[in-house]
Amino acid sequence: MKKTLATMLCIVVPIAVVGADNSYKITYDGGSIPDIKAGTGLKLYIESNQLRLARNKTDVITIPVSSVTEISYGQDVHRRVGTAIGLAVISLGIGALMLLSKSKKHYIGLTWDDGGKKGGAAFQADKNDYRGILAGMEGITGKKAVDSDALNVKN
Repeated sequence: MKKTLATMLCIVVPIAVVGADNSYKITYDGGSIPDIKAGTGLKLYIESNQLRLARNKTDVITIPVSSVTEISYGQDVHRRVGTAIGLAVISLGIGALMLLSKSKKHYIGLTWDDGGKKGGAAFQADKNDYRGILAGMEGITGKKAVDSDALNVKN
């Protein structure tokens, strides 16, 4: 019985590891990727020599690591006014408390120059994947991500 269990584990565990999806779910927020609209859900694959974006298991764009020129990140913090108003109709107290809460959206920007084909894009990432995506991109590109919130923009 033990040998059978050990044999099964030796077969099942490697299949589970190989079958694991090593992608991140992101939302395209805008940029120069053709035929993709803002708000489209994509999967980001961080591989040793390229960044690959796919939609419905079809590659949208492949960006060689050597062509990445900049990685940036930032957050958008806003109050949940719409939710608070909706809850205030039901219960004024809960609606008032909800007005005090904030939500954050995490954005990652990427620019590249692949042999004269320049491009850039902004993506929204899940709060749980945000740091992992940045660490992965920094690791394979050798570029340090820039905090876009810390940049002072003067008109």
